Amino acid sequence: MYFMDFPGVFSAALIVILVIFVLMVIASCVKIVPQATAMIVERLGAYIGTWSVGVHFKMPFIDRVAKRVNLKEQVIDFKPQPVITKDNVTMQIDTVVFFQITDPKLYAYGVENPLMAIENLTATTLRNIIGDLELDQTLTSRELINTRMRTQLDVATDPWGIKVNRVELKNIIPPREIQDSMEKQMKAERERREKILQAEGEKKSTILVAEGHKEKAILDAQAEKEAAILRAEAKKEATIREAEGQAEAIIKVQQANAEGIRLIRDAGADEAVIQLRSLEAFTKAADGKATKIIIPSNIQGLAGTLASLSAIAKDGDPQEEPKA
Repeated sequence: MYFMDFPGVFSAALIVILVIFVLMVIASCVKIVPQATAMIVERLGAYIGTWSVGVHFKMPFIDRVAKRVNLKEQVIDFKPQPVITKDNVTMQIDTVVFFQITDPKLYAYGVENPLMAIENLTATTLRNIIGDLELDQTLTSRELINTRMRTQLDVATDPWGIKVNRVELKNIIPPREIQDSMEKQMKAERERREKILQAEGEKKSTILVAEGHKEKAILDAQAEKEAAILRAEAKKEATIREAEGQAEAIIKVQQANAEGIRLIRDAGADEAVIQLRSLEAFTKAADGKATKIIIPSNIQGLAGTLASLSAIAKDGDPQEEPKA
């Protein structure tokens, strides 16, 4: 009975194995290409196409994916390369190359080892460019060297399906003695600039001090001018006040005299009394410092009358009779 069941078990196992094998074959025929990737497909060793992003199917056993190609921009940092300048100075320069694969077929079949080819081509191009430049030009012309290298490498790698986007000189290392000389030169240049900056600082300081003195002198002059104006205005104001006071005093005196005469008239005084009051006023005026006094004619007549009356009074006085 056991022998009778063995062929059935073997057949069932064989069927399972075949099913698994078929599933594996089918699964191997389905390929999914991710983003920024391409696949080179060959059939019986011959190129039949390039698969881009998406799901693809291939024939089992006769088709195969020969190469996976990365379409992203890539960077290669090469080791320092010895180069000789036009004036026979040996230096070490290391470069960085940024490139991108634009044609996967050319990249797969154009050159055996693309990265090694780019490295050797970069070293050769760098030596050719630096050989036409002197040391000083090499140190100061990085942008020019980068541009020329990118142009030449891009042309040379185009048949390989590679586009060189950018080339950068990472380090330029001259010989030790030249480095020492450059350091001394840079130190001298820094000292020179420091002295220039110091001199400019002192100059600016001197200018600021002079401007400060000038501003102070201007402010002092303006202050003195304003003070003089204020003093003159004060003196003018005092003179005006004094003149106004004197005028007001004269007006008050004249008003008082006029008021006295008015009162005399109101009291019924005759013309003789008024003339006597006028005479008293001129007498007081004569006591002053004036050298000339103009007296009205009526007052002069009144004075003569008073003199005659005084003489008559003296003649009639019994006490002044002459002795026998």
